[in-house]
Amino acid sequence: MTGSVLKPASIVDPKAAEALHQGRHGDPFSVLGRHGGTVRALDPGAERLFAVTDDGTEHPLGRVAGGISVFAGEVPEGERYWLRGYSGTDSWEYEDAYRFGPVIGEMDEYLLGEGTHQRIWTVLGAHIMEHEGQDGTHFAVWAPNAQRVSVVGGFNHWDGRRHAMRLRGATGVWEIFVPNVGEGEAYKYEILGPEGQLQPLKSDPVGFGSQHPPQNSSIVRHIAGYGWKDDDWIAEREVRHATTAAMSVYEVHLGSWKRIAEEGNRPLSYKEAAEELVDYVHDMGFTHIELLPVSEYPFDGSWGYQPVGLFAPTIRFGPPHEFRDLVDAAHRKGLGILLDWVPGHFPSDPHGLGLFDGTHLYEHSDPREGFHQDWNTLIYNYGRTEVKNFLTSNALYWIEEYHVDGLRVDAVASMLYRDYSRKEGEWVPNKHGGRENLEAIDFIKSANVAATSNNPGIMTIAEESTSFPMVSRPVDEGGLGFGYKWNMGWMNDTLRYMEKDPIYRKHDHHLMTFGLHYAFSENFILPISHDEVVHGKGSMLGKMPGREDEKFANLRAYYGFMWAHPGKKLLFMGCEFAQPSEWNHNSQLSWGVLSDPRHKGMQRMVRDLNTLYRAEPALHALDCDPAGFQWIEANDDTNSVYAWIRRSGGSDPEVVVVCNFTPVERNYALGIPQEGRWREAFCSDAEIYGGEGRGNMGGVDAVGEGLNGQAAQATVYLPPLSTVIFVKEG
Repeated sequence: MTGSVLKPASIVDPKAAEALHQGRHGDPFSVLGRHGGTVRALDPGAERLFAVTDDGTEHPLGRVAGGISVFAGEVPEGERYWLRGYSGTDSWEYEDAYRFGPVIGEMDEYLLGEGTHQRIWTVLGAHIMEHEGQDGTHFAVWAPNAQRVSVVGGFNHWDGRRHAMRLRGATGVWEIFVPNVGEGEAYKYEILGPEGQLQPLKSDPVGFGSQHPPQNSSIVRHIAGYGWKDDDWIAEREVRHATTAAMSVYEVHLGSWKRIAEEGNRPLSYKEAAEELVDYVHDMGFTHIELLPVSEYPFDGSWGYQPVGLFAPTIRFGPPHEFRDLVDAAHRKGLGILLDWVPGHFPSDPHGLGLFDGTHLYEHSDPREGFHQDWNTLIYNYGRTEVKNFLTSNALYWIEEYHVDGLRVDAVASMLYRDYSRKEGEWVPNKHGGRENLEAIDFIKSANVAATSNNPGIMTIAEESTSFPMVSRPVDEGGLGFGYKWNMGWMNDTLRYMEKDPIYRKHDHHLMTFGLHYAFSENFILPISHDEVVHGKGSMLGKMPGREDEKFANLRAYYGFMWAHPGKKLLFMGCEFAQPSEWNHNSQLSWGVLSDPRHKGMQRMVRDLNTLYRAEPALHALDCDPAGFQWIEANDDTNSVYAWIRRSGGSDPEVVVVCNFTPVERNYALGIPQEGRWREAFCSDAEIYGGEGRGNMGGVDAVGEGLNGQAAQATVYLPPLSTVIFVKEG
């Protein structure tokens, strides 16, 4: 049988056939596939093409005039068929994607068109499925301004003519079911823009997997069917995340926590981290692991803060189900998992969201609104309903598909203000002439409501560096709806103080007390994060003044101050054992220093602080309530001494905390809230922590007349550069 040309225009309009062959036809389903008793197909590699029916009969499809690669012929109606092509002595068979109907249902289509489909990942992206009796993958992507969209991959020789997609009415969504494509297939979208311009091949905005960088194709991943074993954790999560609960977070960059030197210095996989990291964090007494962004990102040096694949756990550490292994393992150990989430900006990589369908679809067209000068990235157009919904869906995706317990939202301040890091004339005021980004604020509120109302017990956390009001207050009370906010002011002030030589600290005594003026205006987390140990800032140990032993003593005293201060806790990896060098994302932490008793002692001290913090309700139950805190001594700048009381609000023992931030030992007369024995529950100078072992011989007795406005007093021994914590006995 030859590839004879079929001339009748009734079979295929020659102009349509030519458009199909050239990849310019925007509605291929109107031409290709079965139409009555005729089958039409496109196969650029075929010299001859046949439709083969179940009885094995080859029905010849002739080449259509003007089409070159378009074929048509008669096939009995109602008979299932597939295609068989020949070129020389080569032959191949495949199912015709154009014989299958749509997958997206009416309700999904309605919500997508309205821009209110909060779980777009259930419809868009690449879904392995059985459709009309055939196994394959359904692809769907939003590109409302495109003339034509095709899915391309190795399964079709990356030829955009072979699987041009169907546009679903006014939704702007294109879809196609491709038979026999499954797990592990690489793909991208080839998009013809509104002016007929071919865009760079685009990764799937809702793709569930990606190639290893620097390759950047999306990968088909089957994300259904994971056997979660964390029901007990999910049931308890709401209690564990209450402001009255102890919360101590270990912040981790998975790529550099620990590496396998014997295997090319590779980082741990998700599955390995599910054992080693989870066991370590559990042993250290932390309550949560916070991961720097794991959404797929092209550039290692961004640490994940410039993501391209928001719906894809990075393949650097394993496929999606193995990331679930890490979350599940943490939950079964009683640990929560928090993710850093980046809805504030995205990189301009050609395969990403920028100019996605040939227009400024996800980003603003005006660079004064759509370009982030600090990071050379693009800013989402929060005023566009579909973009707002895309981001809200992504938040729900990580919470619902991967059981993460919370999202720490990066760079919230850059979202809240239109003039963030911009000079006069470089920004566009809001409709009222102000600097607040009203559209971003609306997005933040609605995303927080969607996340928390659908998933009781999860929390959202704002990294917000200004004094924007009511960040961690409910939306229905006028707040932004976050559960917690990082206390950046506390971190900046207290580190400024600790970096000073103790002889000068008396001049800045207020830096350690100022945070208490606003400590209960938000639900605060006290963060010592990765940002404090990069970009020339040195390590936490390196910030401390004095000789080597004094550096350790200063840092031990500071951690004691932090753990006893109102607010939940966050500590970046390596800081718990006083890593001596600045964090380097290209290598693992300096685990070898644990052979030094001072580093080992610091690690043990952080473990003990976590244990004490969790064991004593006075240290955590009213972290966000002024009733849980009272100064005993806030003004002794001469001696650089601070003392305060922590209370739980119940019948639990009160706790007294005393800090001495000079290298001078003191016998210090101090007001105590009750007479009786006060057990020394913690002393940062303990020998097991690398200190000199000086302390109060197990406790002090509060007797006699009151002092500092308290009912009793005691003489407390304060080792040099130390924090001492006492708990009331009985």
